[in-house]
Amino acid sequence: MRIIAVIPARYASTRFPAKLMQDLGGKTVISRTYEAAVKTELFDDVFVVTDSDIIFNEITNNGGKAIMSIKEHESGSDRIAEAVENLDVDIVVNVQGDEPFINKEPLADVLEVFKSDAAREIDLASLMIEINNWEDIENPNNVKVIVDQKQFALYFSRSVIPYPRDKEAGAKYYKHIGIYAFRKHALMDFYKLPMQSLEATEKLEQLRYLEYGKKIRMVETTHVGIGIDTPEDLEKARKMLD
Repeated sequence: MRIIAVIPARYASTRFPAKLMQDLGGKTVISRTYEAAVKTELFDDVFVVTDSDIIFNEITNNGGKAIMSIKEHESGSDRIAEAVENLDVDIVVNVQGDEPFINKEPLADVLEVFKSDAAREIDLASLMIEINNWEDIENPNNVKVIVDQKQFALYFSRSVIPYPRDKEAGAKYYKHIGIYAFRKHALMDFYKLPMQSLEATEKLEQLRYLEYGKKIRMVETTHVGIGIDTPEDLEKARKMLD
Protein backbone atom coordinates (compact mmCIF):
# COMPACT_ATOMS: atom_id res chain seq x y z
CA MET A 1 0.00 0.00 0.00
CA ARG A 2 1.61 3.24 -1.17
CA ILE A 3 0.96 6.16 1.20
CA ILE A 4 1.83 9.80 0.54
CA ALA A 5 1.34 13.06 2.42
CA VAL A 6 0.17 16.15 0.56
CA ILE A 7 0.41 19.61 2.11
CA PRO A 8 -1.94 22.13 0.45
CA ALA A 9 -0.32 25.56 0.74
CA ARG A 10 -1.91 28.83 -0.33
CA TYR A 11 0.11 32.02 -0.16
CA ALA A 12 -2.92 34.21 0.48
CA SER A 13 -4.63 34.09 3.86
CA THR A 14 -7.48 36.26 5.07
CA ARG A 15 -6.41 36.48 8.71
CA PHE A 16 -2.63 36.30 8.27
CA PRO A 17 -1.31 36.98 4.74
CA ALA A 18 1.79 35.00 3.71
CA LYS A 19 1.79 33.15 7.03
CA LEU A 20 3.42 30.06 5.52
CA MET A 21 6.45 32.13 4.52
CA GLN A 22 6.97 33.65 7.97
CA ASP A 23 10.23 32.94 9.78
CA LEU A 24 10.05 30.25 12.44
CA GLY A 25 13.44 29.67 14.03
CA GLY A 26 15.43 30.37 10.88
CA LYS A 27 13.15 28.46 8.50
CA THR A 28 9.77 29.27 6.99
CA VAL A 29 6.60 27.78 8.47
CA ILE A 30 5.93 25.73 5.32
CA SER A 31 9.49 24.34 5.26
CA ARG A 32 9.23 23.28 8.89
CA THR A 33 5.88 21.59 8.19
CA TYR A 34 7.33 19.76 5.18
CA GLU A 35 10.36 18.58 7.15
CA ALA A 36 8.19 17.47 10.07
CA ALA A 37 6.03 15.36 7.74
CA VAL A 38 9.11 13.71 6.25
CA LYS A 39 10.58 13.01 9.70
CA THR A 40 7.53 10.99 10.78
CA GLU A 41 8.72 8.27 8.34
CA LEU A 42 5.06 7.31 7.81
CA PHE A 43 4.96 8.23 4.14
CA ASP A 44 6.47 6.90 0.93
CA ASP A 45 6.59 10.49 -0.33
CA VAL A 46 5.68 14.02 0.77
CA PHE A 47 4.58 16.85 -1.53
CA VAL A 48 3.55 20.47 -1.11
CA VAL A 49 0.84 21.49 -3.56
CA THR A 50 0.51 25.22 -4.06
CA ASP A 51 -0.78 28.01 -6.28
CA SER A 52 2.20 30.19 -5.38
CA ASP A 53 5.55 30.44 -7.18
CA ILE A 54 7.03 31.76 -3.93
CA ILE A 55 6.04 28.66 -1.93
CA PHE A 56 6.93 26.31 -4.81
CA ASN A 57 10.43 27.78 -5.01
CA GLU A 58 10.83 27.76 -1.22
CA ILE A 59 10.25 24.00 -1.11
CA THR A 60 12.15 22.96 -4.24
CA ASN A 61 15.14 25.23 -3.57
CA ASN A 62 15.53 23.49 -0.21
CA GLY A 63 15.44 19.98 -1.67
CA GLY A 64 11.74 19.26 -1.19
CA LYS A 65 9.04 18.20 -3.61
CA ALA A 66 6.29 20.57 -4.74
CA ILE A 67 3.48 20.53 -7.29
CA MET A 68 1.94 23.65 -8.82
CA SER A 69 -1.85 23.86 -8.96
CA ILE A 70 -3.13 24.63 -12.44
CA LYS A 71 -6.76 25.38 -11.59
CA GLU A 72 -8.50 27.53 -9.02
CA HIS A 73 -10.02 25.43 -6.22
CA GLU A 74 -12.72 25.96 -3.62
CA SER A 75 -11.42 23.34 -1.17
CA GLY A 76 -8.26 21.63 -0.02
CA SER A 77 -9.59 18.28 -1.26
CA ASP A 78 -9.97 19.67 -4.79
CA ARG A 79 -6.42 21.03 -4.76
CA ILE A 80 -5.02 17.72 -3.52
CA ALA A 81 -7.08 15.70 -6.01
CA GLU A 82 -5.71 17.66 -8.95
CA ALA A 83 -2.17 17.12 -7.68
CA VAL A 84 -2.43 13.33 -7.20
CA GLU A 85 -4.67 12.49 -10.16
CA ASN A 86 -1.82 10.97 -12.16
CA LEU A 87 0.21 9.60 -9.24
CA ASP A 88 0.43 5.89 -8.45
CA VAL A 89 -0.81 5.95 -4.85
CA ASP A 90 -3.31 4.15 -2.62
CA ILE A 91 -3.71 6.45 0.41
CA VAL A 92 -3.37 10.24 0.44
CA VAL A 93 -2.99 12.10 3.75
CA ASN A 94 -3.85 15.79 3.94
CA VAL A 95 -1.37 17.54 6.24
CA GLN A 96 -2.12 21.15 7.16
CA GLY A 97 0.59 23.55 5.98
CA ASP A 98 0.27 25.82 9.00
CA GLU A 99 0.91 23.08 11.58
CA PRO A 100 4.71 22.71 11.79
CA PHE A 101 4.62 20.67 15.02
CA ILE A 102 3.31 17.44 13.53
CA ASN A 103 2.60 14.69 16.03
CA LYS A 104 3.35 11.25 14.60
CA GLU A 105 1.05 9.23 16.87
CA PRO A 106 -2.38 10.44 15.65
CA LEU A 107 -1.25 10.21 12.01
CA ALA A 108 -0.16 6.61 12.61
CA ASP A 109 -3.54 5.87 14.21
CA VAL A 110 -5.37 7.20 11.16
CA LEU A 111 -3.26 5.12 8.78
CA GLU A 112 -3.78 1.99 10.89
CA VAL A 113 -7.48 2.22 10.01
CA PHE A 114 -6.68 1.35 6.39
CA LYS A 115 -4.09 -1.29 7.22
CA SER A 116 -6.72 -3.21 9.20
CA ASP A 117 -9.55 -2.64 6.70
CA ALA A 118 -9.52 -6.02 4.94
CA ALA A 119 -13.00 -5.45 3.48
CA ARG A 120 -11.93 -2.05 2.08
CA GLU A 121 -15.16 -0.48 3.31
CA ILE A 122 -13.49 2.71 4.58
CA ASP A 123 -13.17 5.59 2.12
CA LEU A 124 -11.71 8.20 4.48
CA ALA A 125 -10.35 8.38 8.00
CA SER A 126 -10.11 11.44 10.21
CA LEU A 127 -9.62 12.53 13.82
CA MET A 128 -11.88 13.77 16.59
CA ILE A 129 -11.34 14.88 20.17
CA GLU A 130 -13.86 14.95 22.99
CA ILE A 131 -14.85 18.43 24.18
CA ASN A 132 -16.64 19.19 27.44
CA ASN A 133 -16.62 22.97 27.75
CA TRP A 134 -20.05 24.21 26.72
CA GLU A 135 -18.64 27.37 25.16
CA ASP A 136 -16.46 25.19 22.90
CA ILE A 137 -19.44 22.98 22.04
CA GLU A 138 -21.56 25.97 21.02
CA ASN A 139 -18.78 27.71 19.05
CA PRO A 140 -19.59 27.40 15.30
CA ASN A 141 -15.87 27.54 14.50
CA ASN A 142 -15.53 24.16 16.22
CA VAL A 143 -16.94 21.59 13.82
CA LYS A 144 -18.72 18.81 15.69
CA VAL A 145 -19.11 15.21 14.54
CA ILE A 146 -21.40 12.40 15.64
CA VAL A 147 -20.58 8.75 14.98
CA ASP A 148 -22.26 5.36 15.00
CA GLN A 149 -21.28 2.35 17.12
CA LYS A 150 -18.46 1.48 14.70
CA GLN A 151 -17.05 5.02 14.79
CA PHE A 152 -18.26 5.91 11.30
CA ALA A 153 -19.27 9.55 10.91
CA LEU A 154 -23.01 10.17 10.75
CA TYR A 155 -22.88 13.95 10.37
CA PHE A 156 -20.66 17.00 10.80
CA SER A 157 -22.02 20.38 11.83
CA ARG A 158 -21.12 23.81 13.10
CA SER A 159 -24.24 23.53 15.25
CA VAL A 160 -24.49 21.63 18.53
CA ILE A 161 -25.01 17.95 17.68
CA PRO A 162 -26.63 16.07 19.24
CA TYR A 163 -29.09 18.69 20.48
CA PRO A 164 -29.10 18.47 24.31
CA ARG A 165 -32.81 18.15 24.96
CA ASP A 166 -31.82 15.87 27.85
CA LYS A 167 -28.40 16.85 29.20
CA GLU A 168 -28.42 13.87 31.54
CA ALA A 169 -28.66 11.30 28.73
CA GLY A 170 -24.90 10.86 28.57
CA ALA A 171 -24.15 12.14 25.07
CA LYS A 172 -20.52 12.95 24.31
CA TYR A 173 -19.46 15.84 22.11
CA TYR A 174 -16.58 15.55 19.67
CA LYS A 175 -14.69 18.22 17.78
CA HIS A 176 -13.52 17.28 14.31
CA ILE A 177 -9.78 17.71 13.72
CA GLY A 178 -9.19 18.34 10.04
CA ILE A 179 -6.55 15.73 9.25
CA TYR A 180 -7.81 13.43 6.50
CA ALA A 181 -6.54 10.22 4.99
CA PHE A 182 -8.28 9.32 1.72
CA ARG A 183 -8.37 6.29 -0.48
CA LYS A 184 -7.38 7.77 -3.82
CA HIS A 185 -10.60 6.65 -5.53
CA ALA A 186 -12.73 8.45 -2.92
CA LEU A 187 -10.73 11.63 -3.37
CA MET A 188 -11.09 11.49 -7.15
CA ASP A 189 -14.85 10.88 -6.82
CA PHE A 190 -15.07 14.00 -4.64
CA TYR A 191 -13.18 15.98 -7.30
CA LYS A 192 -15.65 15.02 -10.02
CA LEU A 193 -18.94 15.22 -8.09
CA PRO A 194 -20.81 18.54 -7.69
CA MET A 195 -21.41 20.21 -4.35
CA GLN A 196 -24.78 19.42 -2.77
CA SER A 197 -27.01 21.38 -0.39
CA LEU A 198 -25.58 20.20 2.94
CA GLU A 199 -22.01 21.13 2.03
CA ALA A 200 -23.19 24.46 0.60
CA THR A 201 -25.18 25.24 3.74
CA GLU A 202 -22.60 24.32 6.40
CA LYS A 203 -19.53 25.15 4.28
CA LEU A 204 -17.97 21.83 5.25
CA GLU A 205 -16.43 19.84 2.42
CA GLN A 206 -16.55 16.54 4.34
CA LEU A 207 -20.34 16.59 3.97
CA ARG A 208 -19.97 16.02 0.23
CA TYR A 209 -18.46 12.63 0.97
CA LEU A 210 -21.37 11.71 3.25
CA GLU A 211 -23.97 13.01 0.81
CA TYR A 212 -22.60 10.66 -1.85
CA GLY A 213 -22.47 7.67 0.48
CA LYS A 214 -18.77 7.59 1.31
CA LYS A 215 -17.77 6.06 4.66
CA ILE A 216 -15.63 8.16 7.00
CA ARG A 217 -14.06 6.33 9.91
CA MET A 218 -13.33 8.60 12.86
CA VAL A 219 -10.43 7.97 15.24
CA GLU A 220 -10.54 9.50 18.71
CA THR A 221 -7.40 11.25 19.87
CA THR A 222 -6.20 13.37 22.76
CA HIS A 223 -3.64 15.25 20.66
CA VAL A 224 -4.46 18.77 19.52
CA GLY A 225 -2.50 20.26 16.64
CA ILE A 226 -0.87 23.66 16.98
CA GLY A 227 -1.86 25.77 13.98
CA ILE A 228 -0.54 29.19 12.99
CA ASP A 229 -3.54 31.32 12.05
CA THR A 230 -2.52 34.68 13.51
CA PRO A 231 0.67 36.65 14.31
CA GLU A 232 0.05 35.77 17.96
CA ASP A 233 0.11 32.05 17.08
CA LEU A 234 3.44 32.58 15.33
CA GLU A 235 4.93 34.16 18.43
CA LYS A 236 3.75 31.20 20.52
CA ALA A 237 5.33 28.82 18.02
CA ARG A 238 8.62 30.70 18.20
CA LYS A 239 8.63 30.40 21.98
CA MET A 240 7.96 26.65 21.66
CA LEU A 241 11.03 26.27 19.48
CA ASP A 242 13.14 28.25 21.94
